Amino acid sequence: MSDSKVPVLTRQLVKLPAAPIRIVHIGLGAFHRSHQAWYTQKAGDHSKWGIAAFTGRKPDAAVALSAQDGLFTLIDRSARGDSFEVIGSITEALDGADVNRLCELVSSPETAIITLTITEAAYGLDSRGRFTAETSGFRRDLAALKGTSGTRATPDTPIGRLVLALAARKDTGAGPIAVVSCDNLSANGEVARRAITGLAEAWDAGLANWIKTNVSFVSTSVDRITPRTTDEDISEVQDSRGYRDTSPVVAEPFHDWILSGEFPKGRPQWEDAGAVIVDDIEPYENRKLWLLNGAHSLLAYAGQLRGHATVAQALDDALCRNAVESFWDEAAKHLGSGDLHIPEYRKALSSRFSNARIAHHLSQIAADGSTKLRMRALPVLTAERSQGRSGASSALVLAAWIDYVAEREELQDPLSDAIHEVKRALGPGPERVAALLDLISHGLGQDPQLVSLVDSLTGTFTQAAGATSSTSLENAHPTSGRNS
Repeated sequence: MSDSKVPVLTRQLVKLPAAPIRIVHIGLGAFHRSHQAWYTQKAGDHSKWGIAAFTGRKPDAAVALSAQDGLFTLIDRSARGDSFEVIGSITEALDGADVNRLCELVSSPETAIITLTITEAAYGLDSRGRFTAETSGFRRDLAALKGTSGTRATPDTPIGRLVLALAARKDTGAGPIAVVSCDNLSANGEVARRAITGLAEAWDAGLANWIKTNVSFVSTSVDRITPRTTDEDISEVQDSRGYRDTSPVVAEPFHDWILSGEFPKGRPQWEDAGAVIVDDIEPYENRKLWLLNGAHSLLAYAGQLRGHATVAQALDDALCRNAVESFWDEAAKHLGSGDLHIPEYRKALSSRFSNARIAHHLSQIAADGSTKLRMRALPVLTAERSQGRSGASSALVLAAWIDYVAEREELQDPLSDAIHEVKRALGPGPERVAALLDLISHGLGQDPQLVSLVDSLTGTFTQAAGATSSTSLENAHPTSGRNS
């Protein structure tokens, strides 16, 4: 059948009604659709909880999904094969620049939840982990909100747009609301609170006070590997399901969602899909940030330096795998035991990472390293050194990033200009290492022992790029082995 005769995926085609909008999401992308949208569809009361999802930087996803009434196919991709499910929890897909519609929906009394997947870099944290309104994007937002040009313009950043929308909710008296960050940040609810109230305080003290009283900030730990969709995936859906879907999402079978916080106007029954509500989320956050995300970052930089393209390829390289196992050994010492089931979690991660049918591209993971490494590797390094150990395996993650940025002309990183300036000003060696470490965390490069260690580890993966896959981490660099 020619493409012109293949029906397009719509609600009429699959007889799937739209739910009323009660959730607003900012950051419409593949992960949101494989995770929060999937959990919402699986909730027993999903017919009451529709999502209005706004894109981030580009409108493309909203345009494509709008043509399909917000529907998309989730391809559940295991090592044994694929299964397909139409997800219908997104009632409206919208361009993130449509701030008027965002304000209208956030200020509606029916809206109970705002969820965020805006990436770690979008919260405006500086190298000390604090929110600052002095970054260029937030300075523009503040000028727009204050109307310094004579008329109020619309903010450009997701945080700026959300602050404007919360001001609209305050003005309409729509009552309390929950903000749920689903980004890979430790205490992401607290980070969201600092960013949103910080920008609000710089604009309008009355709004900031209203937010402190009426907005709850929920912290989460989210997990589901979701690679980029390919043309082959689109063709597979058409061949297998008999309809045209321009926006399917591929995900692994594994999924996990831990939440901690208050929902003053209710929430879907996400527990029906396996979500877990806890009082103390920090242990779960650390387990995921260090073991999964930290290993992902290590593989992203080391793997690309070694010539690999995907997580599965990098993990199949013994040098990369040994580095991951050593990093996991360090991290596990600081995660405790009990309910976290660390050995089982590590075993499951190895299996998930090795699923070659999930083409999780290292270039996708490598973005925004200066921000990600603050949460993914630095806490492990700090904990190791506080107990008198070198932290060589977590230091190796930082060294791999330094080698990676050193050879890249194009970087997707909020500090890309500063990184390039360091590279122009300083050649390879301890001074450059110190300057780049300071970009990850203020003052990190002022520790001569640490600088010497990280400098000694640079080149571990570039020097070994031509080595056989049996090369061990210890042989590649004696100082980078495990430490007792």
